Amino acid sequence: MEYYNSRKISGISFDEIRTRIEAALKTEGFGILTEIDIQATMKKKLDKDYLPHLILGACNPVYADTVLTIDPNISTLLPCNVTIREIENGDIVVSTINPEAAMSSIGNPEIEKSAAEIQEKLLRALNTF
Repeated sequence: MEYYNSRKISGISFDEIRTRIEAALKTEGFGILTEIDIQATMKKKLDKDYLPHLILGACNPVYADTVLTIDPNISTLLPCNVTIREIENGDIVVSTINPEAAMSSIGNPEIEKSAAEIQEKLLRALNTF
């Protein structure tokens, strides 16, 4: 089982892809809690050039509440990261964490059930392209 799900997209701008994935996530009940601009951060901290690369911390509060109620330590695995990054040929890769893989080591069937449901929602968002 891969730890992520991914789609390579051609012919759509980085900004348009961001708008579309955020809208798709919203449709699935997710909001964006955090944003990390890898390109800007690496330039500032290491003076290293990166292609555009964002990490969006997506959260579905209903599922977050469910898994946090079961195990408060699960917060170490939250939120669900979604990345958007440009690759050398100009295509864009959108990836999401696979919550089933991430949470399988916990060994709790209730959490695994929620992780499977979250995985379905993230895949629906990813498959809007």
